Amino acid sequence: MSLMISPFAGRRVRQALLGAVALGVLGGAIVTHDGFETSRALADTAQTQAGPASFADVVDRVKASVVSIKVKMSDGGDAESDDQDAGPRPHHGMPQVPPGSPFEHFFRQFGMPDEGDGGPHHPHVGMAHGSGFLISSDGYIVTNNHVVDHATEVNVTTADGKTIPAKVIGTDPKTDLALLKIKGDNFPSVSFAEKAPRVGDWVIAVGNPFGLGGTVTAGIVSARGRDIGSGPYDDFLQIDAPVNHGNSGGPTFNNQGQVVGVNTAIFSPSGGSVGIGFAISSDVVKSVVAQLKDNGMVERGWLGVEIQPVTPDLADSLGIKDASGALVAKENANSPALTAGVKVGDVITAVNGDKVADPHELARRIAALGPKKTAELAILRNGEAQTLDVTLGSMPVEKQQAKFEEPATPDRLGSVAKLGLTLKSNGNADGVAITDVNPDSVAAERGVQAGDVILDAGGKSVSKPDDVAQALDAAKADGKKALLLRVKSADSVRFVALPVKAS
Repeated sequence: MSLMISPFAGRRVRQALLGAVALGVLGGAIVTHDGFETSRALADTAQTQAGPASFADVVDRVKASVVSIKVKMSDGGDAESDDQDAGPRPHHGMPQVPPGSPFEHFFRQFGMPDEGDGGPHHPHVGMAHGSGFLISSDGYIVTNNHVVDHATEVNVTTADGKTIPAKVIGTDPKTDLALLKIKGDNFPSVSFAEKAPRVGDWVIAVGNPFGLGGTVTAGIVSARGRDIGSGPYDDFLQIDAPVNHGNSGGPTFNNQGQVVGVNTAIFSPSGGSVGIGFAISSDVVKSVVAQLKDNGMVERGWLGVEIQPVTPDLADSLGIKDASGALVAKENANSPALTAGVKVGDVITAVNGDKVADPHELARRIAALGPKKTAELAILRNGEAQTLDVTLGSMPVEKQQAKFEEPATPDRLGSVAKLGLTLKSNGNADGVAITDVNPDSVAAERGVQAGDVILDAGGKSVSKPDDVAQALDAAKADGKKALLLRVKSADSVRFVALPVKAS
């Protein structure tokens, strides 16, 4: 045991405290040379902060609620195309991060197929293992969607060795959660934590790694609010408790035995644990599971805008101080946002008084509110703060993607060409078509591509290349650092700030 003391303490005080430490080690009350007594609670507090000496008592309380899940699945035909998440998946339980992501080869969901993954993929019926946990005495079980995805048969093995058929009540691919039900009563169950864990808190993971059955590992919360690119509503705890294939869908407990997360993915170059795991936050799980239980599906609030992050360049172009919030690049037709008066170029900074840091956080907040709820949006419009009340709609099941045919012949302009752009009038359609982008230009650095269409330049609609050139000249004359473009790609609309000095 050791005590931290102020560097300004005198020598006599140092000697007294060191003496107190010696007495404390021997047991009994801690008494300083000056006659002051310190309670044994000081030692108890230090021990609590250091973590429990053992997790055995907590594990004894919760382990019976954790189950192993074995799934028979069809992995043939068009099954994979039914997934909500795009991208290749070599076999069940492999990554679902966006193609081209720097984490594409490292993030792995860890349901565990029984069969090897070598060789080409052929249609077949396979088996997979995962984990889950009981949240009610009448047999409701939480697990990951990817554990039961395409399942033709699901069986649950309880801690006492009983195997029971399970029914899938509902799934939510966007958060990778699923709710199962087994027949019976008086099952041991666990509850969700009311309070989110702090970074540095102890956590315990219980699950079915490699099909071994109930296995316990421990670690700490390494980070909160992680977005790993697996879905639009990512809100992961990062933990360093070792988790592996087969842990998917299992619970992460705090040291009171309450569920703080659902183990879902690991960061690993090899597929095994390297001490970086991700668990879906219990706040997300509670909301999703409640809807799956009541409705068999999840309804989310819908605002009806395309949004993007506010970068420092965009903030400067928009005349705002902070590079935070969500910039509206497009309002969808017949959307709640359009009805409420949200406009292109608005920056949404808060929802119902709670600050919004970025588009991802805005999407989570709006979705969580649900349809038909009223949300107060704080926005910045032309640098001025306003509030708008929006009655949210219901998230469309599928979104129709816009299509665009890439135009041909380029028509270069002097100052615009220096930005790396070749432009052409877009016929009878809106905007100015980009027919070529210099790969070494600032435009290419900002992600502009041939086939994109410039809708606005400098806050004004454009219909011919000369309009863009005039906007660039005006930005220079006004002393602006960047020209703000609103650009339409094949399936989205976004703002792009191009530095005027590059021209």
